[in-house]
Amino acid sequence: MAIPFRFFFLVFSSMVLTHICLQVTLAEEGVVVEGAGYTLHDAESIKGHDERQLEKDPVCDSSRKPKILLVEPDEAKPGQTITLKGEHFGTKDCFRGVAFSAAGPSKIDYKFVNDTTIEVTVPEIQPGMSFIDVVAGGGNARSKAFLVQPK
Repeated sequence: MAIPFRFFFLVFSSMVLTHICLQVTLAEEGVVVEGAGYTLHDAESIKGHDERQLEKDPVCDSSRKPKILLVEPDEAKPGQTITLKGEHFGTKDCFRGVAFSAAGPSKIDYKFVNDTTIEVTVPEIQPGMSFIDVVAGGGNARSKAFLVQPK
């Protein structure tokens, strides 16, 4: 026996509406939805309007996409410092962070030097190839493969 199209449409529509209502309810209750808004960068969401805070906030240029041109040295052991050279890293206030693909969501220690230079401590990860990502006001950039040596 074939299922009537109307029945299928009603069931599918109710499933979609339930999903949408559940997401709205979770968002209204203050539940963090991964990858949404400011939670992606561990930054606090804007709450209301404060002229004094607005004057202090940095103005980040989102049109200047960062680019990693060189990683010096191109291989290192965990705990060693490497230097990322590139362009459009922005200002210290607009720079968001560094990530290693092999480190997952681990926090990476780095020092913002200027718009073209970042110093990074190689995290405690398994030896092998990894990519290095920088996240700045204009987006993110990925390095060529970087070799993490055995400790």
